[in-house]
Amino acid sequence: MDGVGTIVDTSEIQLDPARALPRDWFARPAVEVARDLLGAILVSMVGGELVAGVLVEVEAYGGPEDPASHAARYRNGPARVMWGPPGHAYVYRAYGVYPCCNIVTDPDGTAGAVLLRAAMPLAGHAIMRQRRERSRHAGYRLAEHRLASGPGALAQAFGIALDHHGLPIDRPPFWIQSGSSPQRVASTPRIGISRGQEFLWRFVIPGHPAVSGRTPRLVTE
Repeated sequence: MDGVGTIVDTSEIQLDPARALPRDWFARPAVEVARDLLGAILVSMVGGELVAGVLVEVEAYGGPEDPASHAARYRNGPARVMWGPPGHAYVYRAYGVYPCCNIVTDPDGTAGAVLLRAAMPLAGHAIMRQRRERSRHAGYRLAEHRLASGPGALAQAFGIALDHHGLPIDRPPFWIQSGSSPQRVASTPRIGISRGQEFLWRFVIPGHPAVSGRTPRLVTE
């Protein structure tokens, strides 16, 4: 695979697949995993191009008991991977337009996933910008903190596509490794859903400029 054995030192942070969180790290409830993913580093090595970013916004989705979860409506098709094993990518196209990347959680046989909503660029800024701005008009330039802000923007910036669905996320082309735990975490209702709004399962680093969308009913933990 592209990038196997690649080690990059970025501001004293080594981006190395040997440092990837193991798949069994994700074999916990989605809410717990989501909270712990804030501050972690998402790394991609697609087409030999390394990019990385610090996760600043995620959403947890449960099993059939969660009315906003795909697992509540689908047991077959792409959503089937939500039942495990954990530590794999669940990639689907939102609104028929752009891919979104989730990480499967919970013990094998129990549905759950965490949607990666936003990251602050750490490495590969130029590649992210090229991917995000290629369809924009000449002269358009995104602010750095907007390059991977929003689930579709994140997937595009990191080169995540539908053909990455089901891949393990502890080795190239994608992996997640530990970063710095944020001093504060805030939770809100999830964005863009009509059911399950009572669950405060969107987790953000409060005040971070890369967090996408509005932040209603912010609860600091």
